[in-house]
Parts: sequence; structure tokens; C-alpha cells
Amino acid sequence: MKITTRLRRGWQFQSRIIFVALLISLAQAVHAVMPPEPGGSFPTPLDSWSFSDHTNWTDDNGNPPISFTNISWCQLGDGSSLIVETNIPAWLNYGIYGTNGATNVVLNGPGSITFWFGPGWTTTNGGPGDWAQLIDIGQWTSNSSVGYFGLSTDPSGSNILFLAQDGSGNEYSLSAPISWTTNYFHFAVLTYSSTNVSLYLDGQLATNDLGGLSVWPDTNVFSGGIYFGSDQSGNYLANGLFNTVATYNSVLDSNTVQEIYNSELTYYEISPWNIPYMDALGSAPSSPSYTPTYEAVTGTGNLSWVASASSCVDGSSAYDVWITNVSATISGTGSNNMSLTFTIEGGEPNVPYDVFANSVLHFGTNGIPWAWMGQGYQCNTYTLTNLPSTDCFIILGTPQDSSGSGLTDAYEWLVLQTSPYGPQSDSYGVPYAWYAQHGLTTLTNGLATADPDQDGILNYQEYLYGTNPQVSEGFAIWVSTPNGTSSIP
Repeated sequence: MKITTRLRRGWQFQSRIIFVALLISLAQAVHAVMPPEPGGSFPTPLDSWSFSDHTNWTDDNGNPPISFTNISWCQLGDGSSLIVETNIPAWLNYGIYGTNGATNVVLNGPGSITFWFGPGWTTTNGGPGDWAQLIDIGQWTSNSSVGYFGLSTDPSGSNILFLAQDGSGNEYSLSAPISWTTNYFHFAVLTYSSTNVSLYLDGQLATNDLGGLSVWPDTNVFSGGIYFGSDQSGNYLANGLFNTVATYNSVLDSNTVQEIYNSELTYYEISPWNIPYMDALGSAPSSPSYTPTYEAVTGTGNLSWVASASSCVDGSSAYDVWITNVSATISGTGSNNMSLTFTIEGGEPNVPYDVFANSVLHFGTNGIPWAWMGQGYQCNTYTLTNLPSTDCFIILGTPQDSSGSGLTDAYEWLVLQTSPYGPQSDSYGVPYAWYAQHGLTTLTNGLATADPDQDGILNYQEYLYGTNPQVSEGFAIWVSTPNGTSSIP
């Protein structure tokens, strides 16, 4: 066991190096997530639906739907997203129209359909519970007597399925496994021709059939149009979010699918980008206090008070503080089975001192950050449990807050690994103190667009709308009311 104490002033020179490295890293991150400049390499869609018109629901060419009912929208995804999720029939139905032999949906030759979908259900929790229609044209029947063309997921949410029926008793099917999480958008692509049928998920080929599509729907299904998120009766709801639906009169190759996915990924943030915390110790929960001065992270945390010290020496100032009377005990087996008891001496009365711990003696931006254990006071003895039994380093931090951000200098240096003399918010405008206050204690690139509670609302969105990034709210709170006002709390 090793124990040491440090003061903030010992880190000043190194902090300049940390700060420069952080700026370089942030600049690289911003560059990395920018979508590529339009190069004209993508084919032009026959039609597209961004759902930016959530009043009349016109498509991107200005064409109105045939009808719609019991649908809504939210601000997740790229701008506005269509929500099809109710316990009553709901649908959004567009006509399959065309002029001079053209059409907005090809059902008798090579074509492609692309869209982004975020389920309101999870595969691991049983899926939608019934068949969930994503794209629906015609009417599926058990004997293929009408004609049908569509994509759906099975009741367990374990597979995405493409079906085609010709109305003469013949059916074609192709499926691929999925594992989806609530509110996380996935990019789905169906390409089809008489020589190949392919399903792509998140830019990658999921499955294909080199035999091609041999069963095509009869032209009588054209009159019913295309439905997003339900069948033609408003049943078998997708229970999720749709955005950027597009149709093509050609088969998109794998490179084009990947390019479209890459160019749009920034707006949908497919991956949770959960930060891999490497800490051997977990930071303690905090109890934020706003009076008399703002402190984003405060409270006893993991510190257990033992007793007042029988004798104690004041420091020459609030910053002259140290640890004494250290004792350690190991009980049981495992790697985190040490208890450490110590007394805080020096400093001044009624001043909270941060206690940090690490299993590696490290300072800087490229390693294991320190864990915040809690705040203690001079002339008091505390115990920490579940510490690493091999090496454990303890550091006291003073209450100095050079930036006035609500985080002590020591907390910024050790836990967030950033400088208290530099910017106190990231490129999304989210204060570092807000991250710390909600237990997000490593300022890694991509943190603003991470989603630790996996509710589809990214951290910077949680900050803007005053919600908790560690509590799943779900996208229901983002639905706008009919009069256009927002239900965002």
C-alpha cells in the first residue's frame, strides 16, 4: 500500500501541457465527426421523407399524404422524426404516384429503400410484442392472395424481415437478425432486383440472396400507397421513430450504402459511445449544494466518519493540509478488499477537503483518472472501504476554484483531467461542472454525444432540456402537443 498527499500548486507546470493536449484532442474530435462534404456521388432519390413538415406531413417534394392519424413527432434524430406509437390504430399513408412513366416507389424492377428507425422497444426485453410494420405496401395474407411488399420485425424484435407476395399464391422472404435498443436509431437499407436482394443494417451487409427477387407484387397494390410504421389498417405498429426515408430506382451498392450511412451517422449517433471507464475505483455519489457558494460536487461520498481526532494541528492556511494516522486492513478475498482509515490534519476549520484515490500514481490526460471519494474536514478521522489491496494512492484537494465553475482545481486536474484555467465547457456548450454533477467524470471526446442512460437523448440534449443523463426518460417527453408547444420539461 502506498499513500501520498499533494497540493494543487504542485501541478501548475504540468497543467499547461495537459491543457494543450486537451485542445488538440478536442479539435481532432470535432473534425472526426463532421459529415463529408457533398460530392455528388450519391444517387438522387425518387422521393424522400424527412418529416420536417409535421403539420401537413408533406414529403420532401411537397406532396401531401393520402391520410394520417394518431401520429406525432419529436426532436430526436436529424431534425424532426415521425413517431408511430399508440395503443390505438395509427398510420401515415402516401400515394405511389408518378408522371411520364416515373414513380416514387419501384415495385416491378431494380430499386432500393433506405430509412433510419429508432425502436421504442428493446430486443432484450421482448421486442415490440407483435409484428411491427416498418414499410408496408399492399396487404399480407396467409395465402398470398392480394399482393404485398414490405419490411417488418418479428414480435421478439430479433429479426428484420422482407416479404413480397404476388397475389397469386407465391411469397418471397429474406430476414436478418437484429438486436436493437430503445430509441437508438439504426440505418436500414433494402435493395432488390431480379438478380439480387440485400438487407443492410448500419452500413453493413446483413444478408443477401443472389437468386434475386422472383416474386413481385401485382399492380393493384399501387392504389393503396405506402405506409410507414403500420399496415393499411393502422395496426401492427412499429412503435418507434422514423427519419430520412428515401426510395431509389436502382440497386445501391455496398460502397454507396456505407457512404450514406457515414454521412448521416453524425445526426443519429447510432452508438451509445459509452465511455470505457478504466478506474479501479468508482467515484462516490455527490450531494450538490448551491449555498452559500455553488459547489457542483460535494458531500461525504464514500467517506465513513469514525471519530473526531483527539489532538489536531491547524495548518498555516486553508491550503496547508495533510493525512496522518493511516492504518489499512485487508479482509476476505478479491482485488478490492482493503479498508483504509486516516485523519485529516492541517488546513482550517469548516473547510471541506476533497479526497481522491487511485490504484495508479498518475497525473495527466492519457491514463486512469482519479476517483473522487468524498469531502472531509480537518481533525476528523474517516474510513474508506473496497479499495485495491495492492496499491492505493490517496490525495487531498483544497477548496480552491480558480475558474469559479463549481469544481475545485484539484477535481478538474485529477478527475476530469482538464485545466481549471482553460475553457469550462465543451464545444457543445455543456459545462464541465454539469457532467461532474451527474457522475460523468471523464471528459473523453464524444462525451457530449454519449448516452449513459440509453434513452436516445444525448448528454448535450439532456443538458439543454434540463433532464438527467443518468435517468432514462424515453422519447415520449419530447413529443410536441397539437398546438405546437413543446412538452419538454
